[in-house]
Amino acid sequence: MSVIMSEEIEEIPLASSETSYNDAEKNDIFNREFMPHINSMYNFAFRLTMDEDDANDLVQDTYLKAFRFISSFERGTNAKAWLFRILKNSFINDYRKRSKEPSKVDYQEVETTYNSEEAAEVDHTTDLRVETVQDMIGDEVATALNSLPVDFRTVIILCDIEGFTYEEMAKILDIPIGTVRSRLHRARNLLKDKLKVYASSMGYDTDED
Repeated sequence: MSVIMSEEIEEIPLASSETSYNDAEKNDIFNREFMPHINSMYNFAFRLTMDEDDANDLVQDTYLKAFRFISSFERGTNAKAWLFRILKNSFINDYRKRSKEPSKVDYQEVETTYNSEEAAEVDHTTDLRVETVQDMIGDEVATALNSLPVDFRTVIILCDIEGFTYEEMAKILDIPIGTVRSRLHRARNLLKDKLKVYASSMGYDTDED
């Protein structure tokens, strides 16, 4: 597959109109709406960078940007999705450029492999939280997930680990919902393929396809 070289993108998701918060309101939003998600933010950053120091830097950078541009956040909306989008954009613009991974997935190439019949099956892809990886705790699952190309790894993390909806993922990733579905479908299949040997050893049926 070909390499995708992402253009510089807007890092801060802008609201339709900015809000003038006073200092007390800014601190309250930061502490009440942003800080509760810091662990999830670190986990996401680590899965993207595969490095503790880079993950910490990415999270710190994200929170600095979030506070600096807090007027672009609409109080009471989905703060977690807003932060994840900033982190994802920062990763693309900076950390991903320095990534040791040799290539990125060309989604256009992947998506053209699906005909209309296959696309109809996307909605029936079983959520990984309730199938092969259920109760499978260990290095095997983490290793399989980490071995996926970063772009496929991202949709798995957002949906099956962080629990974002398709609509939220579309906003975080700046792609149509239909594209989210096809990418997630492909990513889950790739991950399940990697887990088949381990799943069989644990007594799971891997011959359902």
